[in-house]
Amino acid sequence: MKKIIIHFILYVGMLLSMIPFLWMLITSLRSGNYSLGISLDTLFENLSFENYITIWEKIPLLQYTKNSVFISSFTIIGTVFSSSFVAYAFSILEWKNRDKLFLFIIFTMMIPLQVTMIPVFVIYKQLGWLNSFKPLIVPAFLGGGAFNIFLFRQFFLNIPREIIDAAKMDGLNHFQIYWTIVLPMAKSIIATVSILTFMFTWNDFMGPLIYLSDKLKGTLALGVMLFVGQYQTEWGQVMAISILMIAPVILVFVLFQKYFISGLMFGGSKNG
Repeated sequence: MKKIIIHFILYVGMLLSMIPFLWMLITSLRSGNYSLGISLDTLFENLSFENYITIWEKIPLLQYTKNSVFISSFTIIGTVFSSSFVAYAFSILEWKNRDKLFLFIIFTMMIPLQVTMIPVFVIYKQLGWLNSFKPLIVPAFLGGGAFNIFLFRQFFLNIPREIIDAAKMDGLNHFQIYWTIVLPMAKSIIATVSILTFMFTWNDFMGPLIYLSDKLKGTLALGVMLFVGQYQTEWGQVMAISILMIAPVILVFVLFQKYFISGLMFGGSKNG
C-alpha cells in the first residue's frame, strides 16, 4: 500500500510539472488574440503552426541554431577534458596542500557570477575577444568549473589504487594513465558533466548578450529576446522559439538519463 501511495504522489508530481510545458506548447500553436486566452472550452481551438513559420521568417533561425550548437559542442569538449584533468590531479596525484587547494576551489562556487562579471569583461575587452565566441568557449578549457571537478574527483577516488599502481609498473606516465585507463572508466561522469554543460550553455542568455553584438552571431537564447517588445510581446512566437530551445535539452536528457543519474550518484559518494 505504501508503494502505491508513493507511486501515486510521483505520478501527480510528474503531471503537475508537465503543465507549464503543455501551456507553452499550446500557446506556441495559437496566434494573435488567442495566444493567451486559453480555457478548457477552447483549449484545442485555433491551433496552427503560424508562429513557427513567423519566427523562421523574422530571424535567422538556422544560423542561431548553428551558433548554439557550435558554442555548446566546444564548451562540452573543453569542460569534460579540463575538469577531468584537474580532478585527476586532485585525486590520483599526491602533493602538498592538495586537499586544502581543492577546498578553496569548492569555495569559489559560493562567489556570485555578478561579482566577477565586470572584471572578466574588461579582460576579454583587452584581449580583443568581444563580439566573438572566444569568451563563451575558451574558459571551458581552463578548468571546467568547480562542480564538474568535484564530480570527476569523487569518481576517481573510487578507482582502486591497485589499477593505478599496476599501470605505473607497466611504464605508463600520468597522462597515459589518465587518457587510457581513468578517463574511459568515467563514462557515466562524462555523460553527466556533458548534459549539465549542454543545458547551461544551450540556455545561456547573459553570456551571449554581453559578448556578442553581431546579429548573425546570436544564439537561440538571444532570439527569444527579439520577440519581447517594450509595449507589446507576441507570446505565441516567444513560446514557439522557446519550444524549439528546450526540445533538444529534453531529448538529450531522455537519451542519457541512465548515465546522468548514475553519475550524480557517484558524485555523491562519501569516499574522499
